[in-house]
Amino acid sequence: MPDSIDVPGYLARLGLSELAGHEPGVAALGALHRAHAERVPYECLEIHIGRPTTVCPTESAARIVAGRGGYCFHLNGAFSALLRALGYQVTRHVGGVQGNQTLPAGASANHLVLTVSGLPSDACPDGVWLVDLGMGDGLHGPLPLIAGDHADGPFRYALRPSEAEPGGWRFDHDPRGSFLGMDFRAEPARMSEFRAKHEELSTSPESGFVRTPAVCRRDATGFDVLRARTLTRTEAEPVPTELNSPDDYFGALDEVFGITLPAEDRAILWASATRAHEAWLESRA
Repeated sequence: MPDSIDVPGYLARLGLSELAGHEPGVAALGALHRAHAERVPYECLEIHIGRPTTVCPTESAARIVAGRGGYCFHLNGAFSALLRALGYQVTRHVGGVQGNQTLPAGASANHLVLTVSGLPSDACPDGVWLVDLGMGDGLHGPLPLIAGDHADGPFRYALRPSEAEPGGWRFDHDPRGSFLGMDFRAEPARMSEFRAKHEELSTSPESGFVRTPAVCRRDATGFDVLRARTLTRTEAEPVPTELNSPDDYFGALDEVFGITLPAEDRAILWASATRAHEAWLESRA
């Protein structure tokens, strides 16, 4: 049963209302992906505000239409529903982000991955594309699912067969990124396969999402990340800025990430960001 979403509202959020009824194609897929990366932030703020979310694509799409974002289960879940509504052949996959070399590689279900098939081009003769808006500082546009090095703006990635997931794929991140890489399985996945990991990531004290309010947005020349009270713009090199007042913090949320919150949410979030910032300062002392 297809997910029920507000397609006109979603396309309007992306600034691409003209793609309603548009035939699926490589150029349109790229436009949708890039607009989503630029306009819909990767974020975990609902955890800190105290509003639990689910992995339901319909719920996630409604939140996006209302001006918010989410993390991989939300963003890729909603985007897959949008693409299917527009006629694209989309497959969801179980993936796993490897933060650093001390952590195991493999599809741990801490990540939802998408592929889109049936769109051959000179750059992608087999017509299968890696489509992933849930890696935060990852992709700006879709990548041909072809082994080798791939340029995406100023960043370089690699795709190769996964050593941890036979038959699956490995994405190696640019060294400037926030994680080492990501593996995903070849077989299709159901959204129910991500419920347990979503519950863990959104409630466990060990989860980075729970410890630190964070927002990320990718564009053609780099990415912006707001972690606790530090805003960092990364192009050739990261340039951090400490935000020491609520006006600065919520100004950045609005101007950089397009998130505007009501007063009651702002008070809760500022307190959480300050606690995380102070814990970070203490860890460096």
